[in-house]
Order: sequence, then structure tokens, then C-alpha cells
Amino acid sequence: MAAAAVTGGDYRRGKTALFLIVCGWAGAAPHWLEAGRSLFPAITLAFFLGGFGLRAVLKQNDRLFKGGKDSAIDLMTEADWPTVDIVVAARDEENVINRLVERLSSIKYPNKQLSIWIVNDGSTDRTSVLLDELQSRFPLLNVIHRKPDQGGGKSGALNQVLKNVRGEWLLILDADAQLQDDLLKRVVFFARNNNWSAVQLRKAVINSDQNYLTKLQAMEMAMDALIQEGRLATGGVGDLRGNGQLLRRDALEACGGFNEDTLTDDLDLTFRFLLSGSLIGLLWDPPVKEEAVDTLPALWRQRQRWAEGGLQRFFDYWSILFSNQLSFSQRRDLACFFLLQYALPVVAISDLITTFLTSTFPVYWPLSLVAFSVSGLAYWKGCKRISEGPKLPAPNPLQLIIAIAYLAHWFVVIPWVTLRMVVLPKRLYWAKTIHKGSQVL
Repeated sequence: MAAAAVTGGDYRRGKTALFLIVCGWAGAAPHWLEAGRSLFPAITLAFFLGGFGLRAVLKQNDRLFKGGKDSAIDLMTEADWPTVDIVVAARDEENVINRLVERLSSIKYPNKQLSIWIVNDGSTDRTSVLLDELQSRFPLLNVIHRKPDQGGGKSGALNQVLKNVRGEWLLILDADAQLQDDLLKRVVFFARNNNWSAVQLRKAVINSDQNYLTKLQAMEMAMDALIQEGRLATGGVGDLRGNGQLLRRDALEACGGFNEDTLTDDLDLTFRFLLSGSLIGLLWDPPVKEEAVDTLPALWRQRQRWAEGGLQRFFDYWSILFSNQLSFSQRRDLACFFLLQYALPVVAISDLITTFLTSTFPVYWPLSLVAFSVSGLAYWKGCKRISEGPKLPAPNPLQLIIAIAYLAHWFVVIPWVTLRMVVLPKRLYWAKTIHKGSQVL
């Protein structure tokens, strides 16, 4: 079994407070140095963290991360394929549940080796009724109904179905997922060939043309997948992203299943797989297609949950992550990622506040400039790549500038969530993303 994490609210609150104090001090302290030395911390961090980011963006390996249509797949017999359970936790998904079941039932995979499980997680709309109707029409579909007060959120729903599945592999999907009919065979084939215990599919936005916000999220997903590839190719760590994750069931059970004491089960599971020595890979193609949120309030709710879940996992596992259980490359990767993703926004806000209070100049602009520049390069490379699925937005100069500016929302979300985690009591409320049923173009 993987080492258990300490996940009590008081422990998290104390660690978050310490993180906030350290980042606040780091952002303010250089303002009291001599003018010639005040930029030294930012320039030093820009050199090391910028080097980490640039290396991840430039280091790619298509052999590992691009699931081509290998001719060997066609030579495999029905008995050669492992058993797979497709699992979906669905709450209030009446807009997409019919389409989901119809598409999952049309996947090209031996029927004897495939089962579909959908957990109706306390829905208050017509999802429950629709699932019962669909179960009578589709023999592969199994439905489990959970009451609204059963607790555990999405993790609780997934743990409940985990007691029933018998497949060697689980494909975890969100209710808005849309898949190519040959996706399952391709991802299973490459997972087994590369000895991966888990595979995360690239997330491709299907409604990128709806408005500029959805277009920016499509670019962001391409950037994220490209950076994940680079981190893995340089000996670092790749993250599971919830929708479109293929998991080996025995590895999942060895980790204790899904953590019901966290907001982001996928990020938490990434660390528990990592600590148990289970390998996680990523595939650029084929992607899992999903909807992006289309309003700013929805984006704000979603990003708060992602930020809090991301901080929770680092605070829960921090002592183990810097032990000899991980390689030096993995520890370096996680340290650099944590500093760029979570520490930099808080330090930058502290720097900005101190600038106003002391009537001095900002001191961390070199680090922020490097971080945004590397992100711009990742946007450009990700959106220029050949890809299956919805067409990626063209990375022309204007859209790159807007996309880079869009990333600044993390410099608001991360500090706000950090402060809230210190001030407010522990909460495990899962802010559900509303799916509207967008179609692939």
C-alpha cells in the first residue's frame, strides 16, 4: 500500500499559513535590499526555473506520447485484449447523458472484454430516469444510484463503483467526454507496450469556437499537454487530469482507491501512483474531447477548485515528496513546478503590495517575464502541432498575446485560494462544472 497522507483540515491550514508567510516574506524582503541587489533573487530564480520550463517545452518525444494507429492492433484477436471497465461519475448530467452512453456503446472493443459503469451521484435533474431508460437499451451499461447525502463527492462515487468492477483496466471519464471509436484499443495497446500503470489522454476542447474564453482554454489545454510531455521526457512527473485517464486496476487498489478527503481526486492519485512506483504516461493523440466552461463565473469556480486541490496534494505529501522514494529528477521537477505554479503568484502579489506600501519598484518582474515568455512558447508549439480531434486555435501573434495575458488569472486565483484556506475552515465542497452538450464540429 502507498504511504498514507495526513489530510486533516488543521494540518492543511497550518501548512497553508506557513506557505503564505514564507511567500509573503520572499516577495517583500528584496525591497529592503540595496537597489543593485534587489533584483538578484528574481534573476536567480528566473535562471533556474526558466531553464526548467524551457527544457520541458523544447524536449519532446513523439514515440512515447503520440499513439499512432499501429498495424499490430489489427492483428490482435479478441482474446488478446484485456478486460476494461469504462467508469463515469455523473451528477445532474441530463444534457449529455444520452449522447455519452450512445457513444460509449459504439466504441470498437470486444464486447466480452468491456463493461460501462455510470454512477448517478445524487442527481436532482432527470439523469436518474434517463439512465434507467438507457440501461434497458444498452446491454453493456451498468448503473449505480447514490443518494445525495452519501458523501465523498466524485471520489466517493468512484470508490463505490470500484467495488463492482472486475476489469484489468479502468477508463475514467467525465460525462461530457467524447471519444473516437478506436480510442480505447489504441490507448490500451500503448499503455501495455510502454509498461504504464496509468495514461492520461490530452484534453481537447470541443467548443473552442463558442467565444474567446473557450478558445483560450483550448490553447491552455494544448500548452498543458505539451509541458506535461516535456516534464516526463526529462525524467519528471506527469499529472492525471481526471477526464480521460486509463488506470490499471491493481495499481489503483494498491494505492487505496480514490481519496475522498480531497477536492481533486486525479491530482491526489498522481502522487500516490508516483510514490508506489507506478508509471504514468501521457498521449497527445488520440485525445479525449470535452467542453470548456463558457463564462467567467464558471471559470472562477473551476479554477478555485483546481487551485485548492493542487495545494492540498502538495501539503498532504510534502515530506514524502522530498524523500529518497523519488529520484532526483522527480524531486527537482516537483520543486520547480510547485514554485512556478503555486509560489510565484503569491510572491508576485506580495511584491506588488510591498511596492505600493514602500513606493519602490517591483522586484520580481524578471521571474514573471520569463514564466510568461516560456508559457507563450508552449502555447505556440502546442497549437502548431498536428493533432487529431477538434482543430486547435491558430497561434498568431495577437492570440498569443491575449492567451499569455489570460494566464494572469492564476495570479489572482492562487493567492485568493491560499488566503481562504488559511482563514476559513476546511471544506470539501465540489463545485460541479455544468455541461451543456456541445457537439464536435
